[in-house]
Amino acid sequence: MELHGYFRSSASYRVRIGLNLKGLEYDYCAVNLLKSEQSGDEYRKLNPLGLVPALVDGDTVLTQSLAILEWLDERHPEPALLPRDSLQRARIRALTYTIACDIQPVQNLRILKYLQSEFAVDDEQKTGWVRQWIHEGFSALEQQLDPTPFAAGVEPGLFECCLIPQIYNAERFGMDIADYPAIHRIAQVCAEIPAFVEARPENQPDSTL
Repeated sequence: MELHGYFRSSASYRVRIGLNLKGLEYDYCAVNLLKSEQSGDEYRKLNPLGLVPALVDGDTVLTQSLAILEWLDERHPEPALLPRDSLQRARIRALTYTIACDIQPVQNLRILKYLQSEFAVDDEQKTGWVRQWIHEGFSALEQQLDPTPFAAGVEPGLFECCLIPQIYNAERFGMDIADYPAIHRIAQVCAEIPAFVEARPENQPDSTL
């Protein structure tokens, strides 16, 4: 398998965690977003939308991080990223979508660049924008997380694949995760798990950190 992504992309980060949790080997193919490599003709053959990541497995090309993660879970069912119980699966998906649909898209690099180029938003305003939507989402998640090591119980899964990259972004913009105790607790546990450590942006071949 080949994972085409960018070291700081939270969507790419999610898939790296998922691949690591599954113990799957893959080749990492860097796509430099700052150099607009995602907009080039060659990459758009993989992902016409020009976003990362893209996962290539033989003749199969998959895009959208959650679709990739669920495909991995179906193709390589152990360890599971989602609970077996249908109600619990729906609950974990809802928590996960809070991040992937409601928090992360509005602070994506292309959105922030558009705010700056079209509306002359300065760096302070950009930071305020990012913090607002992370805070709103994290505050909602705090009310829904049970006092267990992870959202689905004793093992990390789909939710943690999305949460940890979002925490990374929050800290980049100066937020204190300790303000969100349940999220902070999960972050501390994940920080000790090799699958999460190896997926961190600074540990990627294209990292400039």
